[in-house]
Amino acid sequence: MKEIKRFQIRGVAGDVKRVDFDGRIVDYWLPKEPASYLLIAHDGQNVFDGRTSTHRGQTWKMAQSANRVSKELGIAPPAIIGVWHSGTKDNPWGRGKDLVPEKYFRDGISVAKDVSVPSDHPDFLHGDTYLRSIFEEYVPAIAPAISPSHTAMIGSSMGGLATLYAVAQLPDKFTTALALSTHWPFGGNELVERTIKELPSPSTHKIWMSHGTKGLDSAYAPFQHLADKLMAERGYLPHNFVSKVYERSGHNERSWAKYLDQPMRFWLNT
Repeated sequence: MKEIKRFQIRGVAGDVKRVDFDGRIVDYWLPKEPASYLLIAHDGQNVFDGRTSTHRGQTWKMAQSANRVSKELGIAPPAIIGVWHSGTKDNPWGRGKDLVPEKYFRDGISVAKDVSVPSDHPDFLHGDTYLRSIFEEYVPAIAPAISPSHTAMIGSSMGGLATLYAVAQLPDKFTTALALSTHWPFGGNELVERTIKELPSPSTHKIWMSHGTKGLDSAYAPFQHLADKLMAERGYLPHNFVSKVYERSGHNERSWAKYLDQPMRFWLNT
């Protein structure tokens, strides 16, 4: 782990540290008080720093949300790790390679016809390697003492798919999955069915799902309705599964930041 830089966020005590793990950039923030909770976020470019965000200037404002909710609940804020995806101009498919649920597509789930993918799909996927690196390298180096029972993962769009995939593949590594604007159309109903089938027991894990009604999110409702039905059949109940629709909310960091307090509270209010 090699430190690249440190920077501050307005209204948040302490520094965000940017580090390099053998070519993978990770941003992380640790509260002043020893943290007993950990939040792992996909698309780390968009978590803290408006200068690196996909939509210039827009971030999740995740540390600010964590501080607000933690103060309300009377607990120390969680540590937050933002893992950058590997998409660049030279590697335009990098984000997809990281975040697509690898095993499901290797097993034959078809990508939607209107989705463009490289000709060598699914052999280009490396989502399993990406997730192993998070839990075998990044978390042990940054927050080794925090229990999986106090650890959550969060992602949006393809990051929502990756979050639900991760909790199915690695249920012993974290216990709360927060999936916002999950990009179900990538694989359609077949992807919804496989994803819900693979989730861990509702007796041990908590799942949040949400979407808006504008932009890409406007296409998500039929798939999410199916997901909600299947979650009920799996035995998930309101105390361990929430599915929300946010009217007039879109597919961008500003929209997710506006309601981030709610999934944050769902996780931390144990």
